[in-house]
Amino acid sequence: MGEFSPWHLAIVALVFVVLFGSRKLPDVARGVGQSLRIFKAEMKADSSEEAKPAAASLPPATEPQAAPQPDARQSTTS
Repeated sequence: MGEFSPWHLAIVALVFVVLFGSRKLPDVARGVGQSLRIFKAEMKADSSEEAKPAAASLPPATEPQAAPQPDARQSTTS
């Protein structure tokens, strides 16, 4: 009872033909195919972003710079 038979698929196809008409079915199929291609491309891009190590997305660490020392040759007293 819970399985699909070829008759079930034929009835679904007939319903689609009645609802959309034979002229619009190629357009509907083209739109669904294009949507699936976009979805797959986005999923690949998302999984490739997750595969990158987290350190690669962080800016490179810089060492702290020492404060400039006053020049010993210059006198600070006037």
